[in-house]
Amino acid sequence: MSEANNAARRTEDIALDLLKFVAAQAHVGTKAAGGTGFGVTAAPKPEDQVTELLDLYSRCRQSVEAPVK
Repeated sequence: MSEANNAARRTEDIALDLLKFVAAQAHVGTKAAGGTGFGVTAAPKPEDQVTELLDLYSRCRQSVEAPVK
């Protein structure tokens, strides 16, 4: 593997680790918590969860790949 491929892979790994951290902290991709009785929140559809996670991963990659100012 060339050095450029190794660098790209490391960037992807860092972005994935960032995604895991942010998703766990923000409860992204998890089922909705039970309501308090004052309103029922519907559980998000699996397709919506996947879309949300993919969008978050894209944002993580952009953050990791952004040049340092």
